[in-house]
Amino acid sequence: QLSRRKDRPTGSDYIKRLFTDFIELHGDRYYKDDKAIIGGIANFQGIPVTVIAQEKGRTTKENIECNFGMPSPEGYRKALRLMKQAEKFGRPIICLVDTPGAFCGLEAEERGQGEAIARNLFEMSGLKVPVLSIVIGEGGSGGALAVAVADEVWMLENSVYSILSPEGFASILWKDSKKAKEAAEVMRLTAEDLKQMGIVERVIFEESDLTA
Repeated sequence: QLSRRKDRPTGSDYIKRLFTDFIELHGDRYYKDDKAIIGGIANFQGIPVTVIAQEKGRTTKENIECNFGMPSPEGYRKALRLMKQAEKFGRPIICLVDTPGAFCGLEAEERGQGEAIARNLFEMSGLKVPVLSIVIGEGGSGGALAVAVADEVWMLENSVYSILSPEGFASILWKDSKKAKEAAEVMRLTAEDLKQMGIVERVIFEESDLTA
């Protein structure tokens, strides 16, 4: 539950605290801008980088604007546009992952959600610049993986990374979403579990009260 706390820093919080001279870039050049993914150019300790972050928002209004951190196809296409731009100009890419999963509404499917995610997986596998992805909260399914095909994947100590939510897993396996706690133990979705299995390269230990 720590990964879902409403007072955890969001993607935009990390951008404000870790990067300087951030210039946000908008839109996928096909449909519209998706506020569930923010990205642009910034400096990190004097190095020009491209930073891409999944954003949940903090207030109820922001949550709705960001679709609770569930990106649509245009969000993933925007992310890919920024990655290809970074490759063209030789900038390292830093991705901040925090999503319960990709948006699965009818309109997202009509606009090619599956294709957008698959395209990101394919293109990220061949990027010629360094890519670092950091799971800062929830890393849910293909919605997270679409910005986490990287040279290294790191996780915050209290973040999670899995194929689906514990509630969804419990509903499928035991037909009872209330067994989410048991499901989480079976799934081994914590940062330490994934480090032991070699799925992520590093765990970033958090302060006792890592809140915004």
